[in-house]
Amino acid sequence: MKKGSFFLLLTSLIWGMAFVAQSSVSVGPWVLNLIRAILAAALLSILISVLRRFAGLSRGINRRNTRIGAISSGVFLACASMLQQSGIMRTTVGKASFITTLYVIFVPLIGLFFHRRASAKIWFCVALAAAGLYFLCMKGSLAIGPGDFMVLISAILYAGQMFCISLFSEGTESLEFSRIQFLTMAVCCLPGALIFDGISLPDIQKSAIPLLYVGIMSSGIGGTLQVIGQRDTDPTVASLLLSLESVFAAVGGFVILGQVLTPREIFGCALTFSAVVIAQVPIEKLIKRRPPQRQTEGQRES
Repeated sequence: MKKGSFFLLLTSLIWGMAFVAQSSVSVGPWVLNLIRAILAAALLSILISVLRRFAGLSRGINRRNTRIGAISSGVFLACASMLQQSGIMRTTVGKASFITTLYVIFVPLIGLFFHRRASAKIWFCVALAAAGLYFLCMKGSLAIGPGDFMVLISAILYAGQMFCISLFSEGTESLEFSRIQFLTMAVCCLPGALIFDGISLPDIQKSAIPLLYVGIMSSGIGGTLQVIGQRDTDPTVASLLLSLESVFAAVGGFVILGQVLTPREIFGCALTFSAVVIAQVPIEKLIKRRPPQRQTEGQRES
């Protein structure tokens, strides 16, 4: 497994555990995303300051790409997070989880507009992962309601965010890129937090532990690992790796919350995991490297 793929796999694990943390917060969606963005930006600011002073951390080769890419990615991330959270309030968690992870389909579709075509193997893996996510997440009707539509738009925006990272992260410093991304997200969420949710210190204190996990681990560390991992990973393969967050969320719910996995959910986990494994196997290279078959005596005589 490549280093980038490993970082993305680790990101999906961190994000999957975040579903468990988010299920216990008592603040509104705008406040949740505002706090997670502020915590992530604060953590990254401290790390950047320390590393630049004591480890000679570079400022990146392309500062223009850092600013443009990170701000664009932050806007996509803020809009996607808010639409997802608002949609979850109007639909079931299972449908929201399935529709969100449909970014595995939207990423290669967006790639066609940038002349990035996925191979037949990758398209097969995308279809296999989508089927696995259906069995894992869906338990009701596929009828599309207002909440489902909002989550669907958020999935497209998440796919856009992944492409922003892929297009602009090369030649940039990952920590700085991630810090600007979350500062942008905080600026986007602040008006909504003040107008729609209202900032309640007692509610924030009550949700301190899950908010710290979502802000520091999921956003600060997970978001940075995503930027690092996508530098040398095809966007579609990256989306497949990140879709494992649903699998890790199900496993985390079983281990931490005692939520029992049904045979259907286990089958869905197996399909999605298989899709990621197949995507990582360099089948084309193995075929090219296969030694030529020896000729039989009959073939030599003819």
